[in-house]
Amino acid sequence: MITQMKKYTFLVFHRDYEPFLTQLRDLGVVHITQKAAGLIEDDEQLQAALQHEDELRRLLKQGAPDQLIAERANIEQSIADAQTAAQQAAVWGEFDPARIQQLKNAGYTLRFFSCSTSSFQEEWGIKVSEKEGKTYFVNLDNSISRNIDNSELLDKATEIPQPEKSATQYMQDVEHLKGLLAAANARIEAWQLANIDKLQAELKEARQNIDWQRVTLSTDKLAEGSLCLFEGFCPIDKEPELNAMLAAAEVYYEETDPEKEDATPIKLHNNWFAKLFEVFTGMYGWPTYGEFDPTPILAPFYLLFFAMCMGDAGYGLVLITFGLLTHYKKVNIEMFEGLGPIIATLGVGTTIVGLFLGTFFGMPLLEASWYPEALKHLIISGNVMGFDAQMVLAIGIGVFHICLAMVVKALCFTKRFGFAEALSVWGWVLLIVGGLIVLSVSALLNLPSQVTKWIIIAIASVSALAIYIFNKPGRNPLLNIGAGLWDTYNMATGLLGDVLSYVRLYALGLAGGMLGGAFNSIALMVLGENPTWQWLPFLLILLFGHVLNILMSALGAFVHPLRLTFVEYFRNSGYEGKGQIYQPFKK
Repeated sequence: MITQMKKYTFLVFHRDYEPFLTQLRDLGVVHITQKAAGLIEDDEQLQAALQHEDELRRLLKQGAPDQLIAERANIEQSIADAQTAAQQAAVWGEFDPARIQQLKNAGYTLRFFSCSTSSFQEEWGIKVSEKEGKTYFVNLDNSISRNIDNSELLDKATEIPQPEKSATQYMQDVEHLKGLLAAANARIEAWQLANIDKLQAELKEARQNIDWQRVTLSTDKLAEGSLCLFEGFCPIDKEPELNAMLAAAEVYYEETDPEKEDATPIKLHNNWFAKLFEVFTGMYGWPTYGEFDPTPILAPFYLLFFAMCMGDAGYGLVLITFGLLTHYKKVNIEMFEGLGPIIATLGVGTTIVGLFLGTFFGMPLLEASWYPEALKHLIISGNVMGFDAQMVLAIGIGVFHICLAMVVKALCFTKRFGFAEALSVWGWVLLIVGGLIVLSVSALLNLPSQVTKWIIIAIASVSALAIYIFNKPGRNPLLNIGAGLWDTYNMATGLLGDVLSYVRLYALGLAGGMLGGAFNSIALMVLGENPTWQWLPFLLILLFGHVLNILMSALGAFVHPLRLTFVEYFRNSGYEGKGQIYQPFKK
């Protein structure tokens, strides 16, 4: 849910302005309204502060000045080059480059060649080694007298530049460079010990300086600069603290409720479960002050969708374990930092839903002799009207999800714009949601067909009036009819595609289960009936296969529920996500 806000307008004498801002910052509960970015971001002083902040962030991220980083990178590149050169020189065995130079001074030049082993001819030179179907040999090219015709040699063999050093000498260079690399790393570590804390403190100060400048740039100067006027918003639960401070400060202020046209920030207030999923709301965009917070509805449905896409109870146990290890810092992976609780929660959902879908590490639980018969009755299986029951379930969840979105849209539009402006939305809710409810009740209670017919006609008539005639009060009826027809076209072409999108919940879970089962089958084929050493490849195939399947399934289970939420649900609920999050002016 969205915390209620109060709007404050402050009028401060210029001599009291900075002390008052300091008091507000120390209290840290007021979100100061800032002017449009184009009006303040062009300020030269602010630009300089932003550039300084970026430089500090960059320096902290790379961990050392450019000079030290470049020095280390050059040494690492030299090590890589020397190792590559050592591999290339290894085929020539041990040799002394000085002796080769002595031959060259005497008028003899060693030329280095490689060719396919099947093409090599002994008269071409002295074979040094063979590797991966190639023969490496040297040819003594006497510049005073030549005893062979080199035409065939040059046609079938490739001349290789003479190595400057032997492989052993290159590896000696590598060891020397590793010493230089250790010294470079030591210099970087010493620099970090001496400077990181200072840089972090400087970055905090730079951020505060930027916030201060943005606030001052958003303040209007009145009466030839003698008065300072600015606005801010405070959550209603922090209102007593702010009012007490303002009473002591003896400044003029007005406290009002936010208006529709105000850029009121939003502060979400959810229970521990929904709070885990606020990160997904933020990925799309925060709600405006007049909208509903979508997180309480997003949270259970995203959990359900993720679990259905994973579709395996065993994989859920893996996610629970990984989430707990991440939360308690036993596993430290930067991209998952702070996400341990939500990973574990998704794992719990996957384990529970996986038991209903009947898959455990790729094994079908209906066929497992060790799985209790009482629990097998809970597994969703069989066909419904000729279709797989799990697919029908996915479609049914999709229909419910979209109907819920339409109801939320109608309630939200009524709250924001009034009932008259939301008549068209309520018309569609009555037609689609009401029609589905009537048909469902009629089928369950076996109502007479004539009763159902007249109820449907009544619903359609009322809906038609709302959609085509009264969709925009005060507008030309012909324009209303045209807008209603366009809305009908969009509904007809969009709803079917939206509902069918939920088949992915079934398809992804099915694909993951089949792939897990395939790895199990391959591993059992390798194991055989009387295994001895076959246990090792059996375990390796299971480990590799299921790790790969978990990673792919988790990726799909992360992305596709987001799509169903961001596209199908948000579009049908009218959610815009153009709000700004509450960011109080504070230290």
